[in-house]
Amino acid sequence: MFVTKCRYNCFLKQSHIDTCTSAFKEFEAHGFKFGEIGYGGNHVHFIADVPKRYSVTDAETMLKSRSAHRMFEQHPGFRKRYPRGSFWSGYEHHQSTGMQDIDESTECIRNQAVHHCIEVVDDTQMKLAAFS
Repeated sequence: MFVTKCRYNCFLKQSHIDTCTSAFKEFEAHGFKFGEIGYGGNHVHFIADVPKRYSVTDAETMLKSRSAHRMFEQHPGFRKRYPRGSFWSGYEHHQSTGMQDIDESTECIRNQAVHHCIEVVDDTQMKLAAFS
């Protein structure tokens, strides 16, 4: 789980969620494997299989750095909220699901919006059928 700085609700728009998800997925080229990713308004839960050549600390730094860079790059308004350029807080929680039921963990991650009673606004631009 990664939490945004000052726990601002930055993941209430679908475009913000898509940007962060695509930034995480860029690491699949480096051997990372991602399962379910769920957003709870001010934090993100996800299942990730990190390659052995990376420590948990290195993987966390890489994921936070790339996703913050992409958020500031694609959504310039975030510079107003985070003028120092720090998007993620120092808090993180990582736990192995080996001792738990993976299906139960996946279901919990999938239902983050319902669990935290948030409504995500779909602000992604859609293509018109006449132009595609």
